[in-house]
Amino acid sequence: MTPSPQALIGAALLAAGRPVTRREIAEVLGLPEEAAARALTAFADTLSAVGLGFEVEAVAGGYRLVVPPALSAHLAPLLAPPPLPPLSAAALEVLAVIAYRQPVTRAEIEAMRGGSAGTVVTLQERELVKVVGRSDAVGQPLLYGTTERFLLEFGLTGLDDLPPLEGADFSHLLRG
Repeated sequence: MTPSPQALIGAALLAAGRPVTRREIAEVLGLPEEAAARALTAFADTLSAVGLGFEVEAVAGGYRLVVPPALSAHLAPLLAPPPLPPLSAAALEVLAVIAYRQPVTRAEIEAMRGGSAGTVVTLQERELVKVVGRSDAVGQPLLYGTTERFLLEFGLTGLDDLPPLEGADFSHLLRG
């Protein structure tokens, strides 16, 4: 059984993942370009009449399937990225040390925490901290500092907005 021209057009537009040219549609259908253009128009009209929630859009020298703008607002919960899980206590401790003592090496973070600073990787993935340079110490370890995203996530205009520390005592920030 040979698929219908409409089935082939729909499958081509869906599967390509990019705008499909009229010539490519013609090749898929085995028709001259003018006949393929008429079939494409008929396909677009059918989609519009049936109201399936997507339509054909001419863009970038080709055609693609898109969600009509009127439906986009209804899809916001599906299209928004899922929220990230909250940071662990260990990650928050490492973040606090970096925020207050930046630039700081991983070894310095571990010495202040009395434990691993492995969550630095998670904080980097979330773009809360970044490498800001290298220390002059032996081996030139990486120096970490906070990012603009850190400020945004915590509602700070700058590092001066961090709550003051009493001296250099981090004990109230660290567990144990």
